[in-house]
Amino acid sequence: MRLGVLDVGSNTVHLLLVDAHPGGRPLPAFKHKDELRLSELVQDDGTIGRSGADRLVAFCREAVALAEDKGAESILAFATSALRSAGNGEAVLARVREEAGVELQVLGGEDEARLTFLAVRRWFGWSARRLLVLDIGGGSLEVATGIDEYPDVALSLPLGAGRLTREWLTGDPPPAEQVRALRKHVRATIAQAAGRVLRDGEPDLAVGSSKTFKQLARIAGAAPSAEGPYVLRTLDRDDLKQMVPRLAGLTAAKRATLPGVSADRSAQLLAGAVVAEAAMDLLEVPSLRVCPWALREGIILRRLDLLDEPAQAPGLQF
Repeated sequence: MRLGVLDVGSNTVHLLLVDAHPGGRPLPAFKHKDELRLSELVQDDGTIGRSGADRLVAFCREAVALAEDKGAESILAFATSALRSAGNGEAVLARVREEAGVELQVLGGEDEARLTFLAVRRWFGWSARRLLVLDIGGGSLEVATGIDEYPDVALSLPLGAGRLTREWLTGDPPPAEQVRALRKHVRATIAQAAGRVLRDGEPDLAVGSSKTFKQLARIAGAAPSAEGPYVLRTLDRDDLKQMVPRLAGLTAAKRATLPGVSADRSAQLLAGAVVAEAAMDLLEVPSLRVCPWALREGIILRRLDLLDEPAQAPGLQF
């Protein structure tokens, strides 16, 4: 069966079509995305402006048409931090429903963490034993750990790279005092959660599953994406520690010239690196593996699992 996933993230709005069946590995069939960066379109009053909502509606309408043209049987549509925290999120969701014909399900932060963890577990398998999964989005940081398919602990912290860039870093490059204040804020927030994450012991494998970790690993020397998803890619905390002051001294345009960094993400890469370094330090992670699967794949896997659970109510259950 061909499934569509419409992912309205804080940075990217992404349509992914996969050919999949229960017990099998989802095979990508088609991708389409727009760097809408909803987290950066939030106004001073905490709402998403008219132009941002217009662009989101237009993309969702286009996504529905593309999915139908490509033979998708159904579309799983969901939204994450940007719409979850927007003051007018319900109004924007209503516009998408009425004008694009898409019912966006807003995921809670813990659901994001749990579904991302599921994808990482399926990718690495049971041999990975206790997993720690970190995912830095545009609006939030998800942290999950456990030994089963779903985590024992799943947390969402308001430490997304886009959110922090907008709220803490105003210069290009930002003044040193802003970077220092951001670092203090990030570390204090993660420190409050560290005890819950580590209470059952250190992980056997730590994993970073987001675009931020992929870019940071690429800067540190990991293989480019063109070499495929099965190449071993890692990120060491010592490399990241040296990288943060380097990124802090560069303009966004200069960061975009680094390996693997896109112009669309370069402005928020510094904040993402600060979060990554703090999380790896405070959660005692000297090195992590980069996983090609993340939330979208978790959504697909959960949907396939539910095909074997006919007693469940209609719709995606988390």
